Amino acid sequence: MPKQKTKSSAKKRFKLTGTGKIKRKHAFKSHILTKKSKKRKLKLTHDGLVHKADEPNVKIMLRLK
Repeated sequence: MPKQKTKSSAKKRFKLTGTGKIKRKHAFKSHILTKKSKKRKLKLTHDGLVHKADEPNVKIMLRLK
């Protein structure tokens, strides 16, 4: 059996933390930024964590499970 490949889209979007949680970036920060407030853009800058309900699907895509 050949090795399973990791989904390329997932490995570009998610990183694993030291404690095993999955880190992600916020959406809506790439373009059309003039109409968004400074406060909103600043909040989108910081990384977030993948929701607990979505973690199993992301782990399958990253071949962690």
